[in-house]
Order: sequence, then C-alpha cells, then structure tokens
Amino acid sequence: MLMITGAGLMSSCSDYLDSDKYFKDRTTIESVFTNKQRVEEWLAYAYSFLRDDNAEVVSKDPGTNPFCFADDMYYGDRDETYDPTKNELSYKKFKLGEYGENNWNGSWERCYKGIYQASVFIHNIDINKEMTAEEILDYKGQARFVRAYYYWLLLRRYGPVPIVPDEGVDYTQSYDKIATPRSSYEEVANFISSEMIQAAKELQYYRRMDDENVARPTKGSALATRAYALIFAASPLANGNNDEFAQAMVDDQGRRLLSPEYSEEKWAKAAAACRDLMETGQYDLYHVSKSTSNNGPHDRPTITPPTPQEGPDFATKNWPDGWANIDPLKSYRNIFDGTVSAASNSEILFTRSSKNTNSDDFNISGLVLHQMPKEDGGWNTHGLTQKMVDAYYMADGSNCRGMNAMYAGVPGYEERTDSRTRETEFTTVEDLKNNKYPELGGLYEVGKPDDQQKPGVGVSLQYVNREPRFYASVAYNGSMWYYLNDPQESHRNRQVFYYRGTGDGYMNNAYHLRTGIGIKKFVKPTDYPKNYTEKPEPAIRYADILLLYAEALNELSDGATYNIPSWDETTTYTISRTKEEMQKGIHPVRIRAGLPDYSSATYETQKLMRIALKRERMIELMGEGKRYFDLRRWKDASIEETVLTYGCNVIMDSDNRDKFHTPVATFDLPTAFAPKMYFWPVKHDELKHNVRLTQAPGWTYYD
Repeated sequence: MLMITGAGLMSSCSDYLDSDKYFKDRTTIESVFTNKQRVEEWLAYAYSFLRDDNAEVVSKDPGTNPFCFADDMYYGDRDETYDPTKNELSYKKFKLGEYGENNWNGSWERCYKGIYQASVFIHNIDINKEMTAEEILDYKGQARFVRAYYYWLLLRRYGPVPIVPDEGVDYTQSYDKIATPRSSYEEVANFISSEMIQAAKELQYYRRMDDENVARPTKGSALATRAYALIFAASPLANGNNDEFAQAMVDDQGRRLLSPEYSEEKWAKAAAACRDLMETGQYDLYHVSKSTSNNGPHDRPTITPPTPQEGPDFATKNWPDGWANIDPLKSYRNIFDGTVSAASNSEILFTRSSKNTNSDDFNISGLVLHQMPKEDGGWNTHGLTQKMVDAYYMADGSNCRGMNAMYAGVPGYEERTDSRTRETEFTTVEDLKNNKYPELGGLYEVGKPDDQQKPGVGVSLQYVNREPRFYASVAYNGSMWYYLNDPQESHRNRQVFYYRGTGDGYMNNAYHLRTGIGIKKFVKPTDYPKNYTEKPEPAIRYADILLLYAEALNELSDGATYNIPSWDETTTYTISRTKEEMQKGIHPVRIRAGLPDYSSATYETQKLMRIALKRERMIELMGEGKRYFDLRRWKDASIEETVLTYGCNVIMDSDNRDKFHTPVATFDLPTAFAPKMYFWPVKHDELKHNVRLTQAPGWTYYD
C-alpha cells in the first residue's frame, strides 16, 4: 500500500492528478478511478496539501505558518536586527501584525486545492471494481475527512470562508459564475460537523496500528475534528459577539458572519461531541509504568509526586484512578520525543506521520534543532516566556512564588498572580550529595572535587520542586542536555547555562535565547544536533479532547440541562455542568501529570474553573500549535498578547546570577494585538478571482 506521506509520490503523480484539466473528461476520470493504484495516488495527492503551509506542529518558515508561537513560545532567528536577509517572517512582524495580505498565505490555495481533489475522489470512487465495498467505503471516508479537515484549517486561520459546491468548481468558467461568498462561522462549523459524522460512518477503523497507515484518519480523527469545530463555534469570538470587529465581519450582502446572538446550547453540543470520543472506549492517555531502575541522569527512578493534601487520593491508586504505578515525567515526555510511535500510542487521534520528509522548518525536527544549545551545534533560537514558565505548577499543585507578579494590577490578571517574592537562592553541592532535588537530573560523583560537581549545582531554586511537565518541557538555566548518542563524550550529560559570556548565552547575533529560557519538549535524551529521532506529530491528542469536554461543561449555567444525541444517534446524552462530569475531563490529565485535583472552590466557581482550564491547556499543549488559536476564540489575545514579554535578564553574567533570574521586560520580543489579527487576511489575487469574497476587517482589498 502506498504511504500517503511519500514525498516522491506527490511530485511524480502531480501531472496527471491535476483534476482541473480533466474536469469535463469522463473518459480520463474513469481511467483513473477504475485503477486501484491510481485511486491510491489520487487520494495521496488530496492528502498532500496538509503539509507545508498547512502543517500544524512545526517551526516557522517563510510560506508556512508560525502558529506554534503565541505568548508562550518565541523565535529569534528571523530577525532583521542581525541579518536583514532573514527577515521574511521576523518575530516582530508576526507579533505586531505587520505582515501583509500577500505574505505567508499559501494555506488558502492549498486548502481549496485539497478540497477539490477530495471532492472529485468522493464522487468517482464508487466506479472502481478492483476494490472491495469495505475498502471503497473507508477510502471515501478518508477523502471526506480530509476535505472537511481543510475546512477546519481554513476556519481556524481565516474565520468564515466560502463553502464550495460539493461536486467541485469548474474553474474553466468565468470568475463571475464561480464566485462564492463567505459562509457564516456557524455554517462552516456545522458543515464540518455533518461531514465528519458521515466520514466517521464510512471510516472502518478506530485506530490504525501500523506505521505505514498511521497517517490515515480514523473514526476518532473525524469525531475529534468535529468536536474542535463545535467548540470554536461555541466560543466567545463566534458566539454572541457584538464588538466592532464582529459587526464588520460580513459577506458581500452585509450579512453578519459571527453570530450576534449567544447560544449556551452550542457549548452543550460541543460537550456532547467530546463525549462521543470518550464513549468509544478506544482511546486513553499514554502512560509509562513506574520504574526503580537508575540508568543515569536521563533515566532515574520514578519521582513520586507529593501526596495530595485534599481531594481524591491519587497517590495510592493505580492508573487510571491514580499515579501510584506510573512515571508522570516519562508518561508526558515520551509522547513527543519519538520514544513511542503514533501507531503505538492510543492518545494520538490524528497525525500527518512521523516521517521527516520535509525541510527542517516544516516538521518537528525543525523545532528540535532550533531549541538545542548553540555550543553543541544547535540553533538556540526558540525559547519560552517567563509567563509560560510561571504557568507550570509546583509539584504539590500550588503556584510558584511570584507567579505573574510582573502583571499585578493588569486587567485580566485578577486571581492569576502570586505576590510572594521569588526564590533567590541556588542549589549547592551539598544538595546534590544528599540527592535533595533529583528532578534536576544531577548525580553526585564520588571522588570528584566539589568544584567540579556541576550537573544539578547552581540552579535557581525557582526551578526546583516543579511539576513533571515542567522538566519534560523547559530548558531552564542550568538544565541538563543529555545528547547520549553524540559521538563527542564531552557533549553528553552537559549542564547548559545561558549567562552572558557562555557559549549559549547572550551574544550579538540571532543565536541566543532572548529570555534565557529554552525548550526541551520534543527532545529525546539520545538526540543531538546532527541526529535526532523522528517525532510523531500530535495534531490531535485525546488529552486535548478531555480538556475541551471540561471547558464546554463549565460554560453551562448551573442547573441547565440539555439532551443531545450522540453522533450516530444511538443514544442521548444528558449534558449539564456537574463536578463529577468535569472531573472526567480533568482527572486523567492531572493524574498523568502527577498533580492533585483542583480545589472544590475552583469547581464551584465558573470563573475560577475557566481560569484553571485555560492554564491547563497552556501547559499541557505547549508547543503544539493550539494556544495561538485558543487566545483568539476566547477573545483573550487582546490581553495576553498586549502585555510586555518578560524573561531572565540575559545581559547578566554568572557573577550576577541573582540579577539574571530577576524577570525583566524583553524588548527584543515586542508584542501587540489589533482586532484585525483575529483572522488572517485573504490574498488580493483571491479577492480579484472571487468577486463575492469579502476581506477580513482591518485588511485591504487591493495592492
């Protein structure tokens, strides 16, 4: 069977798979769809548009997308300050909305090409006689999924978009005849929903557990995307939005495209869509068994989380009711670093594959190389903000000292700051000798002089006793980079500092961390800059769906009850905001992370629960391309992306380590938000070709 992600396949077949040129030629169409190999190739070509500009968990690059970077992550290697030739998509341009209508806009065209290819496939696959009825149905479901998924990608990025005729568009006709206006946001979301229901009926599998076919969608892929679309349609940007931007978002007849009337039932329907996934019984959060082995700094015995002081006793119960028999650090880290394949991971609901067939900037390997320290051959340009670091909990589930203190008094940060002074001390050799902070990965070497005991020593106490996801994700100052497969022994198990004057600290070029805080997520202990493990793309994870379920329930009024049919109408769910139901979404994520449950006060107060859930998503999904769009659907971007970006004081050297760890505004990372940045603009050429297509508010129509 041909792999749908094969790079050679896309180029070799593109000539005869250009369906525009065969639109009216039934003979040619029939010659394709009566041949099983060509059917495979046509479907692969329809899939091919999911890559490049439509990749999701990727580094940025001119012509693709920078949407892994919001207020949590940043990049510094497209910076005109150091190299004008690298300014095609500088962080400044991206964050200040200084990109234009014709910049980095290939996604629109690629999505509609993919939609057209999939539509032709759906309308012609039934004539094939070489395939079984089950194969034809599954292939039709795949094409229907990918077509609806392109609409999902369009909806997230461009908002309300045109829904083209089901049979496709004959582009040989005049522009006036094929002109199509934008559909409303709700109409697009409902179209995705109905198409994904049909795709789920046609698709034959809940999981595809072989590497060759793992990128083909399943029933779960379809149901999860449906849940996404309904969640976005229920969110504040599209549900009861009457601000100036929403009033200006209209079609060519002046019809409002973002619903001005609020409907709570949309949240109930979104919750039911998430419930559809949960009721299949086919999916679970990935987890690793507890270990007592000590195989070096990278593979220490499981660190047992503190026993919860209140709430459910997760400490004495086994998974899925507790963490007694799992390793929270490895359970989270291994999902992303290539330890486990997508085919073997019941948490991955959709992936484009783990094959690194694109350039480094178009896949997860690009993220990894940009994250690795410069002194060892990495690019050292992707990092985290202080806000992101502060979001991670302490090991006992409490806030870190000084959390978001730099934003105290800022509207929108009420109940989200900690007024205590940040930790100012550092770990010592004595701490290492007593194994006081095993989470740092340092090991005391008997017989070695104390002044040479480096891994685990000299780390700010701001970075100790944090939750496991912190250590799987954050390259804090003084963290360990293992590089176990690096042929140079001096590179292995290296403690990396970002002080000025070090090989990885501040320097007068692009290759330094602007905040002095790096990223470990997606990096496997055996990876090093010249060789790293292939990573499965977590385009859709079950953990995301669980958090969305809790979010949707939380938005319901106390006492409100909705009866919503399941996707296949075989049962009806009673949907209401109850602690027990919200815990079904929260508990698996918190248990896997080794954290206690939320307090009763949090569950009882909608606002507090909303704050907690947004924070949970920020942590759990960091670096997966979700937060940029979350901030927009919540209408939080006007708060989160307008406050100053903070980080460590990177111009300080190791003699001023206390000042280095005192957060300061990072003016190299400017940020702002204007309403026009809710949606990406449409290219001028597209507006000329489709005379009924309206531009997003705030953007221009012509060059």
